[in-house]
Amino acid sequence: MARLCEGRVAIVTGGARGVGREHCLMLAEHGAKVIVNDLGGDRAGKGHDVGPAQQVVNEIKAKGGEAVANGDDVSDWNGAKRMIDQAVSTFGKLDAVVLNAGILRDRMLVNMSEDEWDAVIKVHLKGTFAPARHAAAYWRDKAKETGAPVDARIVTTTSVSGIYGNVGQTNYTATKAGVAAMATTWAKELARYGIRTGAIAPGFCATEILSSMAPETLAKVTAPVPLKRLGEPAEVAQTALFIVENDFFTGRTIYTDGGLRM
Repeated sequence: MARLCEGRVAIVTGGARGVGREHCLMLAEHGAKVIVNDLGGDRAGKGHDVGPAQQVVNEIKAKGGEAVANGDDVSDWNGAKRMIDQAVSTFGKLDAVVLNAGILRDRMLVNMSEDEWDAVIKVHLKGTFAPARHAAAYWRDKAKETGAPVDARIVTTTSVSGIYGNVGQTNYTATKAGVAAMATTWAKELARYGIRTGAIAPGFCATEILSSMAPETLAKVTAPVPLKRLGEPAEVAQTALFIVENDFFTGRTIYTDGGLRM
């Protein structure tokens, strides 16, 4: 099998579980050196434990790959900068950031609290902006230093909910629409430096929450999906791999949703 990311260095945020874990494993399988970022919080997004990120690092190393764990908060300005610095200091450079970290605080609009709004905005919007901003500044400086464009990628994670809306997710859909717009804006701003971007819009995936649903509930979830099943996290990771390795793709959103939004 061709190793499509041989020699590249990539950061994956929210890389310890679910789709993020698959991003890390697939990039490593294709030759990338990976910084596995994850705050290590519980399902509610609380707590801090670098252990889950280290477990993914151990998996990568057991298969002969190279990886390091990072426990910084993506929404912390200085933490996001440390993440970029760690990639460069550990592996000598940075080629891609896959921005996957996120939390949920679902609630109907009339019941949503300010804290529930703020928490989701912070992680999804600032947690996408801050690492991308520091990575882009690093690449811009490299381009100016060498007098030539770099070959870099920013991958953001939106959602079909973010594009089309979803009941009970005012905060989440607002951030996911913003994340898709960021990818388009950055493509226009950063192409001159050799930085390409893309957004992934997953549909219903076989994450821990959905996979644990009762069969009758799961059937209702997948009924509108033409392929009549949940997507696998590895199938979403294949989309990120395409964006990272493709040289003539930028600024667009790819729906990895089994045809849900055709």
